[in-house]
Amino acid sequence: MTSPVTVSTHNGVLIVSCDSPPVNALGAGVRAGLLEGLTLGLDDPGVEAIIFACAGRTFFAGADIAEFGKPMKTPSLSDLVVCIDNAHKPVIAAIHGTALGGGCELALACHYRVATRSAKIGLPEVRLGLVPGAGGTQRLPRLVGIAMALEMAALGEPMSAARAKDIGLVDAVTADGALVEHALGLARTVARQRPLPRVSEQRVVPDPEAIAQFRHTHARRIAGLHASTMAITCIEKAAELPFAEGLAFERATFMRLMADPRSAAQRHVFFAERQAARIDGIGSDIAARSVERVGIIGAGTMGSGIAINFLSAGLAVTLLETSADALKRGQEQIANTFSSNVAKGRMTARQAEQALALLDVKLDFDALGACDLVIEAVFENMNIKKDIFARLDHVAREGAILASNTSYLDLDEIAATTSRPSDVVGLHFFSPAHIMKLLEVVRGNCTAPDVLVTAMALARRIGKVAVVAGVTPGFIGNRLLRCRQNEAMNLLLEGATPEQIDCVHRNFGMPMGPFQMTDLAGVDIGWHRDPARVETIREALCAEGRWGQKTGAGFYDYDERRKPHPSPRVAEILQEFRKKRKSSERAISDDEILARTLFPMVNEGALLLLEGKAQRASDIDVAWVYGYGWPAWRGGPMFWAREQGFEKIAAALEMYGFVVAPNLRDVLETP
Repeated sequence: MTSPVTVSTHNGVLIVSCDSPPVNALGAGVRAGLLEGLTLGLDDPGVEAIIFACAGRTFFAGADIAEFGKPMKTPSLSDLVVCIDNAHKPVIAAIHGTALGGGCELALACHYRVATRSAKIGLPEVRLGLVPGAGGTQRLPRLVGIAMALEMAALGEPMSAARAKDIGLVDAVTADGALVEHALGLARTVARQRPLPRVSEQRVVPDPEAIAQFRHTHARRIAGLHASTMAITCIEKAAELPFAEGLAFERATFMRLMADPRSAAQRHVFFAERQAARIDGIGSDIAARSVERVGIIGAGTMGSGIAINFLSAGLAVTLLETSADALKRGQEQIANTFSSNVAKGRMTARQAEQALALLDVKLDFDALGACDLVIEAVFENMNIKKDIFARLDHVAREGAILASNTSYLDLDEIAATTSRPSDVVGLHFFSPAHIMKLLEVVRGNCTAPDVLVTAMALARRIGKVAVVAGVTPGFIGNRLLRCRQNEAMNLLLEGATPEQIDCVHRNFGMPMGPFQMTDLAGVDIGWHRDPARVETIREALCAEGRWGQKTGAGFYDYDERRKPHPSPRVAEILQEFRKKRKSSERAISDDEILARTLFPMVNEGALLLLEGKAQRASDIDVAWVYGYGWPAWRGGPMFWAREQGFEKIAAALEMYGFVVAPNLRDVLETP
């Protein structure tokens, strides 16, 4: 078998190069080849310096995920980086693409680091419920200080090459096409310089204030994420322990986390996200359509947010509205978002300027004729959407993709208004559309395979995590949400309060509870707008103008800072409805709230799979983690349900009057 690692000599400098597509993962064969190349260079008296470089699109982008959960083959990454660190000749990392996880740890063990301007460097292990296991938490604070090490290792955020240069993580940044040449120049410059700058020999400056501030600032973000907490501890140990003892502590922590159920849940989400990108029934031979200009109908909050995604990815956008005022508001919202991103350091002023230059605003429907993709993002009304698609059928060019951002409505009914239903697909963005990562790609009965492939490819291009859903009310995410919301409302009628139900969900790990979420989204969403017609609790709130945070009152009362407070008026309304329904008020336990709001979601997930509206159970998990804030350390509703067990869930469902899905046992007991 041909080794993925090759060596070549250039006037006394040995380049050890890896070519292991797609991402040069540090699998056993790669590690063995790198160690062999390193040893060859160290033993050859004609070699004065060694460079580690990669072919293809990236430097080592991390571990080989195929090895997860299996016995580690030798040499381990820890063994390899120790050999690099101890090398008696200078070793240089030539970084392009991404140096993540093990790739970053390998680079940290080198004596020098050169990166291209477009490169990114990071330690994202905490997103898998792990800490770095080959010295990342011990070398990084020695090189860049505790504060920056916390940002990279405890949050898992990658860093640009320019910023890495500023903080001393890399020694030089060069143009994308000049990496090897620059690394060779550096190698010859440092070939005989001694002592070698070993990161392991540097001292960590203790910084308890930085650690305390980090814990305070990111308390909500890392709540429940045991790996982030342990990464902080490992970085603390880097300042307290000798290097070798710090390495041992990090490694022991890594091994403990590998056996932690919370880590297993996060790894499940990691693999589920990648699996979700695969489309059942469509082969790799189906090519995506070309999309360079996107039309968006509706310049409101959703339409403007959708536009920001495509502009940020370098695609031209035609934004359409029916009135000049609405169009101006949308344009201002887009410009303000980019200005805010510049102010927060998320992009440069030049990048914002380039993105805004791609925006074209129009009042003329015919302007959509030049677009490769048109997304309708108007009010959730079937008649309005059908009228728009009927008009698009005459305006859009042949081969253009016609997409609806509907969150509940029947996509097939919308598509039927056109003469080309095969070109119609659902693209359900979540609000705020430029921030939320989930995109539900809705596959209609007639949606062409290449349209679906194009939609999934576009999702990746604009940085979304996409799942394929079939046509059903609410698709995947909102269909489960409806189950939770219905039962939460029933619990109110039986004696629970909004704050009790919300508290149970926050304690479970959700960022907010059902009623907080309703107030944030708008209590009036889907309301019939007739104050005289009051049949439900939500209609009663809407009739009194309690539409949520935007009106200062919903299920909660809100102060000037939009902080929620229990509402005496809501308590009165609940009492009125209990009397009308002759519901006897009783004390309801937190366990009952959890079972009655979450178990029906799991049951509905099984029905989605039975009906073929979701491709796989893990897709449901991805939708809820990325679209609704389900804690990643619980793995998603279907993963969590497997831990609870079929017998427990089925018994609870039957006790509370639900019909158990016929495939629930198979879903929960099939690996």
